[in-house]
Parts: sequence; C-alpha cells; structure tokens
Amino acid sequence: MMKTSRLYLDHAATTPILPEARTAVAEGMARWANPSSPHAEGRAARAALEEARTRIKAALGWDHHLIFTSGASEAIALALTRTQADAVFVSATEHDAVHRVRGDAYFIDVGKDGRMHADALIGRLAALGAKMPLVAVQAANNETGVLQPLDDLVPVVRKAGGLFFADCAQSAGKLPLPDADLIAVSAHKLGGPPGIGALLVRDLGVLGAVGGQEQGYRPGTENLPGALGFAAACEDNRSWMARAGDLRAHLDSAIVAAGGKVVARTAPRIATIASYLMPGVASTTQLIQFDMAGIAVSAGSACSSGTIKPSHVLKAMGWSDAEAGQVVRVSFGPETSRADVYRFIDVWKRIKG
Repeated sequence: MMKTSRLYLDHAATTPILPEARTAVAEGMARWANPSSPHAEGRAARAALEEARTRIKAALGWDHHLIFTSGASEAIALALTRTQADAVFVSATEHDAVHRVRGDAYFIDVGKDGRMHADALIGRLAALGAKMPLVAVQAANNETGVLQPLDDLVPVVRKAGGLFFADCAQSAGKLPLPDADLIAVSAHKLGGPPGIGALLVRDLGVLGAVGGQEQGYRPGTENLPGALGFAAACEDNRSWMARAGDLRAHLDSAIVAAGGKVVARTAPRIATIASYLMPGVASTTQLIQFDMAGIAVSAGSACSSGTIKPSHVLKAMGWSDAEAGQVVRVSFGPETSRADVYRFIDVWKRIKG
C-alpha cells in the first residue's frame, strides 16, 4: 500500500519556516558577533540587526518603534506590566498568555459571536473610572479566528485617556495592523523562526525602561539570526490569503452539511482559522483519530493543549462545557489546497460515523 503523506492543518500553533527565512537565519548564524559589541564585527552585526528592524516595520506598515522579543508571549508580558496604567482591562477571550500575566485584570464580556462591542467597553471603563486604563484585545482569536472590531474600540479607549494593546500574533502580515498604541507580533506564525517576535510601540514613553539592550527596554543579547529570518518571513507574498478564505468557506459549508457546527460562523473571521464542533465526539478522541489518519489539527491553543479543561474562549461565548469539549481547530497555511480540505472532511465524516 502507498503511504499517505501527512497533512498539516495546525498553522495557528506554528507554521513551517519559509525557505527564505531559513536562508536568512543561516546567514545570520555566520555573523556570529554580538550586535552590542563596539568592535568592527559587532558594528557589522548591529547594522544587520537594524536593517532587519527597518525591513520588518516596512513590511508590516508600522512607522514607530519596534522592540525585539523572544516571541508574542514576552511582548504581551512587556506591554501589560511595564506601562503606567492604573487598571488593565482584557476581553474574556484573550490568549492564555494575557491571563497568566495579568490575573488581576478586569474582564470585558463578548457576545455569542465572540466579539467585544463598543457599548460593553464603554460601560466597563465608566464603571471602574480608571484615569489611565490599558485595554488588551486580540485582533484575531487564536482558537476561533474571530476578528474584533478594533476600529470601533480604539477610539473608546483613546477618549477615556487610555492605551490600547492589540495581540496581532495571528493577524500581523496577513491583515493590516490596527491603530493601536502597543502591538504584539510573532515570527513563527508568519513562516519565520521560533524564538523571536516583537512589541510594536507608538510612544516609548509609555513603557518603563529596565536597562540593557533594545534601547533599554529588553536586556539580553540580541537574536540577529532570528531577526533576519523574521524580516524575510514578513516580506513574503501572502496572496494565498484569498485562496485560504475560499477554502475555509468551503470547509464551513461541508461541516454544516455533515451535521457539525461552525464556531462563530456569522462573525467576521480571519481566513486561516476555524473551529468545528462534532456532536457527541470528544475533542481528544477526534485529535487521536485525525492524527492516526495522518492529519494534524488541535483543540484550542497550543499553549494550553496539555490541559483538559474546557476552552475559556468558547465558554465566554456561551458554549457549555460539553459543547466546548467537542470542538477542534483547523488552521490553514500557504500550501493548503482544496484537496486537503476534501481529505479533512472525509476523515471528519468517518470519525463522526
């Protein structure tokens, strides 16, 4: 029997490194000097690092500051712990990294569509009366793909005299950046190397410096190979996003026709992420069966996949524990094809029985 190749549909967890990014990382490894060293080798490494910084900002359409980090999680921690905000507000569907860093944050409810509405934000800010609130909202949810109405929310925060932080790990490079004060981005969601990301900052004055590298905002030796790979990934052509939208719509329809449910089907969602409920079949059972069939998918965030508790994202949207425990996430990348979608739905039907 001919062996069937594996199908990777977990790009929201991480996506394969692009050839251009691999080449850039290898070139960076050859430039072994420390970018903070004053000698000629160090200065050359510094020049390459700053060039990578400039390229990333240009590719993402960001005209302000960029602080390199080890990834989106560190960027989130930096944004949520180093401002002068007197209260932090987060949407109930934020990434686990946000909840871990700011367990003291005030939650803002979302609707059944997974979106935060401006009225809910206005009411929450007014009730607490913070003089300088920091509001954190994910641009595209990592479990459901739901897109938040950031254009409606940012003016509310600015009017309240606060700062707006957007987690754009899933959307940066695929959708335009929001008009936020602080933005987290991640290289490995874009086809870049793991272990590097950035915090985009409109005004460095809102962050407390701690000394060291990155203009005093992040100590530690700079990751030049990672930065070069990050830049190469950001510059990749993402015309495939239009195809991803068609594939996701096709899979949505096929799941519904087969008796499943699409999470937040009526909400605006990024083309690369969708979650589906298979009635009566536990997520863990589905993952095992899909894996045995050669298909890689996930249940919720990879950052919390070691847990068995129901998704806090789905619960915030009004789903029961039983329903949340029957959902898997499918996420597309640049190589995902119509044949891949057909293969997934065929296996989905067999598992459902």
